[in-house]
Amino acid sequence: MSKVILNISMSLDGFIAGSNDNQKQPLGDQGACLQAWMFSGEHTSQTNSFFKLSSIDKNVFDSAAEKAGAMIVGRRTYDIVNGWGGSHPLENVPVFVLTHSIPDSPPEGTTPFTFITDGVEQAVKQAKKAAGSKQVSVGTASVAQQCIRLGLLDGLDLHITPVLLGKGVRLFDQIGEESVTLESTEVIEGTGVIHVKYDVLK
Repeated sequence: MSKVILNISMSLDGFIAGSNDNQKQPLGDQGACLQAWMFSGEHTSQTNSFFKLSSIDKNVFDSAAEKAGAMIVGRRTYDIVNGWGGSHPLENVPVFVLTHSIPDSPPEGTTPFTFITDGVEQAVKQAKKAAGSKQVSVGTASVAQQCIRLGLLDGLDLHITPVLLGKGVRLFDQIGEESVTLESTEVIEGTGVIHVKYDVLK
């Protein structure tokens, strides 16, 4: 069965974007450093030639991309990046957008978008069906928080940048009051980033 995995870059103090994130600066004030590891080398990603990584980081990035069979994102992220112009960097991977209202004219491109208006559980159900034997990748804080609260998250792939942003968009706000026990399964040191994997113990 497909697993739901949070895959996201973050600061050491738990921010996935700086303050004032918008279409001109999707990662907010001083937030670009969080994804600098994707452009820290000379090795071109097999998934998307836009990304130039170190050898270690390339293996981490491409491995996750190959396992992704579907993605779930929130409407706020979708709007900030303008629907990736219709083509998400993980080409041809279906993206499910959790939203209260379906946009009038989503951009056309290579990515099949599905807009889910009846909650995260329905988004997970449909994304799992689309992913088949592959993983469902969660790429935004709001969706991750909802999945954690409802016990829908199976694992976390975190790419931790050695910086303290101090303010911005927190990853682990509003996750409920129940503790969540994790098991560390992998730690890899990349170029200006530590890649950490956890399983969620249920």
